[in-house]
Amino acid sequence: MIGRLTGKLLEKNPPGLLVDVQGVGYEVDAPMSTFYSLPALGETVSLYTHLVVRDDAHLLFGFATATERVLFRALLKVNGVGAKVALAILSGLSTEEFINCVASKDVAALVRVPGIGKKTAERLLIELQDKVETLGIGMSSSGGSSHAPDDLSARSQAEEALEALGYKPAEATRLLDKGASPEQTVEQMIRSALRSATK
Repeated sequence: MIGRLTGKLLEKNPPGLLVDVQGVGYEVDAPMSTFYSLPALGETVSLYTHLVVRDDAHLLFGFATATERVLFRALLKVNGVGAKVALAILSGLSTEEFINCVASKDVAALVRVPGIGKKTAERLLIELQDKVETLGIGMSSSGGSSHAPDDLSARSQAEEALEALGYKPAEATRLLDKGASPEQTVEQMIRSALRSATK
């Protein structure tokens, strides 16, 4: 099991990262909560990781904090929640917000996350109710600078990232229109859009 990576950040195109560890490039998927605290391209990054082994692929997921990884692993144990949905939850809600959501049994907040229906939301609340105390609270969510490829605008990258998190194109456009502004970086646009989705 790969539990942690430390290396040079080569690419960050939500939700994907490319991290060079002593000449080996690791492709890592990360929630937006992690993207908000990433350093600039070319700088050193350390990520807590979780490896998912499937018949057709080995998928590596990275997190800025151990708490995010603990929550991700707890979500994967819930029936009907896969890695994509778990990433969407961590992208749409901070660790604190999710724990508060479970504690207050707020189904409405969960169903706003793409891929989460009412039944899945209710199952999440029931199965995680007795585990929130063990998850811990607190993580960095500071905004980072955008390093957009020349051929893609920040807005286009934000739309692609939202679609990768499970939103339909029209919904991604609507959320960006509602919550984002042109002067924001890619990460800030996505963050604003996700916050508008959970209001």
